[in-house]
Amino acid sequence: MDLRNIAIIAHVDHGKTTLVDNLLKQSGSFRAGQAVAERAMDSNDLERERGITILAKATSVEWKGTRINIVDTPGHADFGGEVERILSMVDGVVLLVDAAEGPMPQTKFVTQKALALGLRPIVVLNKVDKPDAEPDRALNEVFDLFAALDANEDQLDFPHLYASGRAGWADAELDGPRDDLHALFNLILNHVPPPRQLARAAEDFRMLATTLGADPFLGRILTGRVESGRLKSGATVKALSRHGEAIERFRVSKIQAFRGLALQEIEEAQAGDIVTLSGMAKATVADTICALAVEDPLPAQPIDPPTISVTFGINDSPLAGRDGKKVQSRVIRERLMKEAESNVAIRVTDTPGGEAFEVAGRGELQMGVLIENMRREGFELSISRPQVILRDENGVTVEPIEEVTIDVDDDYTGAVIEKLTGPRKGEMTDMRPSGTGKTRITALVPSRGLIGYQGEFLTDTRGTGVLNRVFHSWAPHKGAIPGRRAGVLISMENGQAVAYALWGLEDRGRMFINPQDEVYEGMIIGEHSRDNDLEVNPLKGKKLTNIRASGSDEAVRLTPPVRMSLEEAIAYIDDDELVEVTPSAIRLRKRYLDPHERKRQARAAV
Repeated sequence: MDLRNIAIIAHVDHGKTTLVDNLLKQSGSFRAGQAVAERAMDSNDLERERGITILAKATSVEWKGTRINIVDTPGHADFGGEVERILSMVDGVVLLVDAAEGPMPQTKFVTQKALALGLRPIVVLNKVDKPDAEPDRALNEVFDLFAALDANEDQLDFPHLYASGRAGWADAELDGPRDDLHALFNLILNHVPPPRQLARAAEDFRMLATTLGADPFLGRILTGRVESGRLKSGATVKALSRHGEAIERFRVSKIQAFRGLALQEIEEAQAGDIVTLSGMAKATVADTICALAVEDPLPAQPIDPPTISVTFGINDSPLAGRDGKKVQSRVIRERLMKEAESNVAIRVTDTPGGEAFEVAGRGELQMGVLIENMRREGFELSISRPQVILRDENGVTVEPIEEVTIDVDDDYTGAVIEKLTGPRKGEMTDMRPSGTGKTRITALVPSRGLIGYQGEFLTDTRGTGVLNRVFHSWAPHKGAIPGRRAGVLISMENGQAVAYALWGLEDRGRMFINPQDEVYEGMIIGEHSRDNDLEVNPLKGKKLTNIRASGSDEAVRLTPPVRMSLEEAIAYIDDDELVEVTPSAIRLRKRYLDPHERKRQARAAV
């Protein structure tokens, strides 16, 4: 059977997973009457809850006697490690662009990787049936983007379609019949070349492992594209590292290929196909699985280095061990090492003492997803404030710079520009109207300046602004950037918070807790209205007497507390604070719970 291998790439929420749903349905991958969940490719619980693609996944459809392997890639730059690996398995890309928003930062990030690999793109202008769609403008912006990314002439001469992924149609003309996706299927067959590996079917077997998974029955499984030769189930092969070192020999216990949404066992893997192998014990991502006679490994695509680091430690608060079952540092380390093995964009290093581990990654969202997965698995953790990774180049300290694209109402542009270009040391590179009373601002801002900015941004824009960011380059260190301006309210007692005490503290600032919540000494229960930290007593009850008067015993009315999400809490804390994460709670606390130690550290900081 003929083969085509493609990846669908797009910015967050531009509709690629919904488009894949309709490709599967219209190709006949589902039987009549079969119940299929919406966004079927988003199999992870977090993906369904957040509406984003986190893990790259493959599927397969058949069209006119040709098997099309389709890879759904993450749209957020924090998961770029997934994108870089997966693009090495395909021969073409479908670039999906929202006809109203046009190319966005994550579009630029993934497209740059695809063009550098020489892949020829197909551009699909999605959501053209929206009232604010401007497909002609979006198409011109795509061409300008390709030119800016040094695309060659073949890549600039790209075909394009107008589509609505949710409605399930794509046409070559904007006023086409709008019936189905046949035009997209046919364009993939005609524009994307067959795998060049088909010509190497007679050579020795070689495959580059690009994703690592686990199966409760098969154990370790590796997915990749067969670069040459054929492989039968039960054959003995070996694994080579990217440097050519022999890792292990093993017998291939099972070969599986993607057929629709499911993996189906096959007897033989052929050159050019995307398959999954099982039977290995040590082989991992970027290793070459090959015949015993092969000595040279396949070149692995280099992965961009991480830009931020977060310290994962054990939960040593007075409430430790009440919710989670996995609290030991040994168990936390095993879990982090397992994550680093399958996710090449994450690096884990031990800290002195062995009680904490430094985890480096692409961004706050990637760290937040890892922590959220761990807390759902029963872990209890203490998490530090994210720190930007600095490098030394020729004696000069450099830091990561991010390109920030903001769509904001015209009334709020002044506040946004002032925050970005003032204390956060950003440089505005572009500002233009984007229609319907909105302005698009592009700026280059140090990653340090964006930590904790999301909450301020939503406040400044009354929740109407949209901020997207992507790694741009390394630049000389910009100097000191001020952190959070407000101090915090710190509990000085252990016990359950009392409504009367919280009511009396409302003049001091915003509360983070409810009455009856468990608190302990050193726990952060609110934000102070001034810039200094203040120790308070949230357990103080009302003095009772035997005298009653009209109006003196009215019910206490409290302002609802601020409840932070995991990412908001991590971005909010200061350097001397931690986020305590358990399966059922997210708490903020001072790094040092002993009051004398806190005072000593405060004096040392001054």
